[in-house]
Amino acid sequence: MTIKQIYTGCLSQGAYYIESNGEVAIIDPLREVHFYLERAQIDKAKIKYIFETHFHADFVSGHVTLAKKTGAPIVFGPNATPTFDALIAQDGQEFKVGNITIIAIHTPGHTMESTTYLLRDENGQDHAIFSGDTLFLGDVGRPDLAQKMGVLTEKDLAGFLFDSLREKIMPLPDSVIVYPAHGAGSACGKNMMKQTVDTLGNQKKMNYALRATMTKQEFIEEVTQGLLPPPQYFPLNVSMNKNGYEDSSEVLKRGTKGLSPEAFEAIANQTGAIILDVRHQDAFAKGHIPRAIFIGLDGGFAPWVGALIADIKQPLLLITESGQEQEAVTRLSRVGFDNTLGYLKGGFDAWKKTAREYDTVTSITAETYRQEQKENPSPVFDVRKQNEFMSEHLENAINTPLGNINEHLNDFPENNTFYLHCAGGYRSMIAASILKNRGIHNLINIEGGFTALKQSGIKISEFVCPSTL
Repeated sequence: MTIKQIYTGCLSQGAYYIESNGEVAIIDPLREVHFYLERAQIDKAKIKYIFETHFHADFVSGHVTLAKKTGAPIVFGPNATPTFDALIAQDGQEFKVGNITIIAIHTPGHTMESTTYLLRDENGQDHAIFSGDTLFLGDVGRPDLAQKMGVLTEKDLAGFLFDSLREKIMPLPDSVIVYPAHGAGSACGKNMMKQTVDTLGNQKKMNYALRATMTKQEFIEEVTQGLLPPPQYFPLNVSMNKNGYEDSSEVLKRGTKGLSPEAFEAIANQTGAIILDVRHQDAFAKGHIPRAIFIGLDGGFAPWVGALIADIKQPLLLITESGQEQEAVTRLSRVGFDNTLGYLKGGFDAWKKTAREYDTVTSITAETYRQEQKENPSPVFDVRKQNEFMSEHLENAINTPLGNINEHLNDFPENNTFYLHCAGGYRSMIAASILKNRGIHNLINIEGGFTALKQSGIKISEFVCPSTL
């Protein structure tokens, strides 16, 4: 038996390849399915089943494409209602894969169709669970993503999740290995560990949601407390996972079409496409196409695109470094942004060579900022998350989290200069690009962000009460 976790850092997502005696099961596959096909070919094995733990909200799964290429059935748990052919398992239904058995355990709560898959080894021993978004390491799945208005509330779903964990998961042996669908960085939970594999026994000891003495009401209150609004693209990804989607190879073919500056500009004007610049933030600051939005590939690219652009049907045009076009289109497609119309051939340099207009972002070092504030204090906006800001921040800083920046546009001065910073420089450059896109140009970005500011010796405030924000 072989279990391979295929972890995709930009999505904080774990897919699984399980092989036994020439047969393979895939759990929650990534949208590009070539890895699974190539690995099965190397193993001289046949993909027998494609298991989905639920309708994912934060990424587009590869189940539909993989089923078309292999003929393997897609398996969902009870309550799932996909519009394509699928096997809807009953609670406790067993599936043989070589010498092992995979058992569907219905664990509603994160969503009503959420299902955990228990793997029993060749000796009939409970070996591992593939828990999807039901159980994470250090946390459990948020119960607010699958509400049906007027039917179920997040507290209702949290109650179902409590029962699922206590009745279906916690009675399993402590030695069982937990393979979750996500790790730290995913918006599907709020307190996940950086590790991606653990034992159930250890989770029972340290996961707050698995406390043996916890009452159902305590669980509901703690699990629903402090949940940030889910990104707007989540329901759109659920729809794609439920109803099907275009083959990613077609998306890639369309999105990696090289365009001359003339064609690029014409398409942008004709379609209203967003020009998405995915280079490093320093390159963007030195020069970019006017009104382009910066979201660099080096950071949390796909989730930020989803959070800030939101509409997966929005036409996109790309500015990339040479050779990064395919990676950018692929990562966009993972979160359902399939409407990429091409990229600027020759990159930003090709644009400049035609003497077309371009823009820049004024950036200064933390030390320069410290000196300027002594001489001429100006507003400074911190675009980190609220919890980061609450922990410590610059005195007199104003918290305008990047994820909600469109709600704060009226907070920024219309004419007077102001400063922007985040933790390290990535998010503040995104914020700068959005503000400039909206016609707000009187900004200065602080290079290196809060990390550099602290090192400069500037005064810091700590532990702010949320009521003062």
